[in-house]
Amino acid sequence: MFLEIVTPEASIFQGEVDSVTVPGVVGEFQILNNHAPIVSLLQEGKVRINGNLTIPEAYESQFSNGDNGSKVLKINSGTIEMSDNKIIILVD
Repeated sequence: MFLEIVTPEASIFQGEVDSVTVPGVVGEFQILNNHAPIVSLLQEGKVRINGNLTIPEAYESQFSNGDNGSKVLKINSGTIEMSDNKIIILVD
């Protein structure tokens, strides 16, 4: 599935991923391929991305390494939308 992460300054990641785990306002949840369409608010926490990822060099410093080769992005808040195997995360 395709993931795009957008901040107020720039689109910091675009690419194919295996799964994404996000901090929803009522708890953490994971999105896998063919997930049902969803729109949700996100709270402060960590976005965990799994897959064979290539982070643009200009934005590598915003991501840290997680377990099993995952990448982690700390956020203050945001919104996530999943539809037709495309995820867009708007983060603050």
